[in-house]
Amino acid sequence: MRVIPTLVIPVLAAGLIGCAGLQKIRLDQAGDTATTHPDHHPALRSPEVRRAAPPPTPDEALAAAAVSPPPLTVWERLREGFAMPRPQHERIDENLDYFASRPSYIARVAERAEPLLHYIVEAVEARGMPMEIALLPVVESAYRPFAYSPGRAAGLWQFIPATGRHYGLDQNWWYDGRRDIVASTDAALTYLQRLHDMFDDWLLALAAYNAGEGTVLRAIRANERRGEPTDYWNLDLPRETRGYVPRLLAIRAIFESPATYGADLPHVPDEPYLDVVELEGQIDLALAAELAGMSIDELYRLNPGYNRWATAPEGPHRLVLPVANAEHLRRGLADVPDDERMRWQRHRVARGESLISIARRYRTTVSVLKDVNDLRGHIIRAGDHLIIPIASRPSSHYALSESQRREALQNRDRPGSKQIYRVRSGDTFWEIARRFGVSVAELTRWNGLAPGDTLRPGQELAVWTASSGGITTAALRTAPANRKQAVHYTVRQGDSLYRIAQRFNVSVAALRRWNGLAKGGYLQPGQRLRMEVDVTEQAGI
Repeated sequence: MRVIPTLVIPVLAAGLIGCAGLQKIRLDQAGDTATTHPDHHPALRSPEVRRAAPPPTPDEALAAAAVSPPPLTVWERLREGFAMPRPQHERIDENLDYFASRPSYIARVAERAEPLLHYIVEAVEARGMPMEIALLPVVESAYRPFAYSPGRAAGLWQFIPATGRHYGLDQNWWYDGRRDIVASTDAALTYLQRLHDMFDDWLLALAAYNAGEGTVLRAIRANERRGEPTDYWNLDLPRETRGYVPRLLAIRAIFESPATYGADLPHVPDEPYLDVVELEGQIDLALAAELAGMSIDELYRLNPGYNRWATAPEGPHRLVLPVANAEHLRRGLADVPDDERMRWQRHRVARGESLISIARRYRTTVSVLKDVNDLRGHIIRAGDHLIIPIASRPSSHYALSESQRREALQNRDRPGSKQIYRVRSGDTFWEIARRFGVSVAELTRWNGLAPGDTLRPGQELAVWTASSGGITTAALRTAPANRKQAVHYTVRQGDSLYRIAQRFNVSVAALRRWNGLAKGGYLQPGQRLRMEVDVTEQAGI
C-alpha cells in the first residue's frame, strides 16, 4: 500500500496567529520577495512541550472564528507557488483575450482537473518546481486523461511513444503508461526538470518540452552567431512553440485572478483526494470497482492507463482511487483470494488453431497465453488445453476500455453514409482515404487513431462518405504498383532527423545511411537530404 503524500498544515493556537516568521513562502508580482512558511520552518517540524492555555470564553471563541481565515484551497496553494517571470507581451495578451472570452471552457477544464489537482500540486511542490507546471496539462490536454493527438501524443502530459518509452512509460496491449496519472506525472516532471537543468530557464525548458531540446538549442546557437538575445521571446522557434509558452502564462493569469476574467472555479479543498492501492497481481476492473463501491467509468477515468478489462499482467499492480473508495477496496480485497480476482477459462485447442487465432478470439495476446500456460514457443497441438483469462462482464460493461471507446467513436452519428472497411495487408491510411474520397485527418479522427499509427490486417475502420455508391470491391483492392520512390528534402529551421524520419515514415538510421550522416551531427537549414519512401505512407505531407 502506498498513500499519495499529503501536505500537513500545523494547527496553531489563536494567540500564535500573529507570530513573526509564520508567513507563507510566496513570490510577489515582481518575483523578488520571499518569506518563510511554517511547513518549511525547522522549528515547527518537531513539536515542543507547551503549557496548556486556558480554554477561551464563548465570546472569545466567536471573535476568533470571525477573524480566522478560511481553509486554504488548492487554487490558493497553486497561486502562492507561481514563480515564473511575468513579462508583458502581445502573445500573452492575445491568449488572455481568447480564454477570457471562453469562461465555460475554463470551467470545464477546472472541473476535469479537480480530482487530480491536489496530487499534481503535491508532486510539483515536492520537486521545488514553479506551480505553473501544474497548469501545463491545461495546455497539453485540457486535463483530459484519454487525450490523443494526431501526432500520437497521449495522456495528460501528451507524451509521444518514443519519449514516453525513454522516460520509462510502458506501452503495450494491456497498458499505456503515457495515460497513467502517477507514472506520466512523474515522467513529465523528470523530463521538465532535466530540460531546466539544461537551459537554466523555465521558459526555454517549456519550449523544449513542446518542440524538443534540439530545436531550441539550434535557435539559441543561431541567435548567438548573429549576436542577438537568446531568451525565449527572441528565438526563431516553430509557430506552435511561439504560442505554447504565452498560452501557459495566459492561463496562469486567469487561474490567479479568475474573477477578473469572469472564470468560475469549483471549490477544491487543499486535502488529498486520491490514494494509491498496491495490488499483488492482476485484477478484473469490474470486480475492483464493485469492491471499491464506485462506478467502473470513474475507475477508468482515474486509471486511464489500463487499455482492457483488467490491470496489466506485468504491472503496474496498482489502482488510483478516491481516499474513501481506496479503503473500501482494501477491505474487500482481504476477502477475495488472489486466484479469484480474475476469471479463467479452459480452452481445448482445435485442429488448425494457433496461439494468434486463440488470442484474437478471447481478446488477449499471444504473450499472455504463453506466460499463463508456461509455453516456451509458439507450437500448440490439437487436443492441448490452455488456461485463458477472460472478462467477468460483457464488453459493453467496460465502456471506457480502449476498444469500447473506439467503438463508441465509430458509432457516433455523423453526416453521410457510414461504411465499415476491413484493413488488408499493405493498406495505409493514405491509400484507404484516397479510395473513399476522404482526408487522412477525417479517417483517423473517426476511428480515434493518428496518421502514424500502425494498421493491422483485419482491423475495422468506420468511414463516412457523401453517398454509399461509387466504391466497388475492385476499386478497394487497387494499389499503386510502384510504391518506393526517391525523394529529396530541404532541411528547414527547427527540423531534426527524428522529426523528418517520423514525417516520411522512415527510420533515423536509414536517413543517416542514405546521406552519410554521423551520429551526433547537426542538420543545417538548406541542407538537402535524400531518402527512399513508400509513397502510400506519406499522409499529411
